[in-house]
Amino acid sequence: MAKTQAIDYLNKEVVVKIDRPLGSKHPKHGFIYIVNYGFIPHTVSGDGEELDAYVLGCFEAVQEFKGKVIALIHRTNDDDDKLIVVPKDVNYSDDAIRALTEFQERYFESIIIRA
Repeated sequence: MAKTQAIDYLNKEVVVKIDRPLGSKHPKHGFIYIVNYGFIPHTVSGDGEELDAYVLGCFEAVQEFKGKVIALIHRTNDDDDKLIVVPKDVNYSDDAIRALTEFQERYFESIIIRA
């Protein structure tokens, strides 16, 4: 399967399969997910896995989420972009995105890309 370009998903509606729901613990590193985190099925990102996504604006643990991609976190020291997915008609500033994803993104250098 060809590598999926995260940037192609900006401003598109997607369905995120949640494999790390809000409040769950990372199996290897032990930190707690303060947002729902998952992937876009049938995609392949730079790390060879499905394209990952943070779901912001959903305040309960869910198994699946349909929303709009408002931005992506492009890691400059790792080949693993992350989509930022939110409910329809919701937006977050770059500072809010950084604050809400800091629990995991603090280990990487990145830039936020918008359409």
